[in-house]
Amino acid sequence: MAEVAKQRYTVLIVDDDPDLLQLLADGLELLGHFSVVQAKNGEQALEQYFQVRPDCMVIDVKMPGLDGYRLVQALRGDADSAATPLILLTALAQEKQQFAGLALGADRYLVKPVPPYELVAAVQEAVTISEAERREQLQSLLAESEEMERRS
Repeated sequence: MAEVAKQRYTVLIVDDDPDLLQLLADGLELLGHFSVVQAKNGEQALEQYFQVRPDCMVIDVKMPGLDGYRLVQALRGDADSAATPLILLTALAQEKQQFAGLALGADRYLVKPVPPYELVAAVQEAVTISEAERREQLQSLLAESEEMERRS
């Protein structure tokens, strides 16, 4: 019986720390069997996005120039990239920062340091979630935000 070939997803990782960038890329390639493209800043990530058309992006927030939040906004604001799964991976761990990232359109918000298997699982989930499920998650987040405002 023939085996069904698994799709090899392409992930674009964006981080200004070259050592961490390589570590993340190695983990996703070895543990998740993803094809990985790297970018060292937001501007380079935008160029890479339109050349490679990745299935998912993992984005650091604190970068010089175009930071992760603004990169998410730019990608969500363009019809060609609006549906691409985006994962923010950052040391910014406060709840308001996480909310801001998700409200801008990130699908997941992971806090560094993240175990390699957790990152692989987040990417696998992100590339397999449907557009309807993504919209449902965003609506839930908006409802939660409105509820928090009412309590304030």
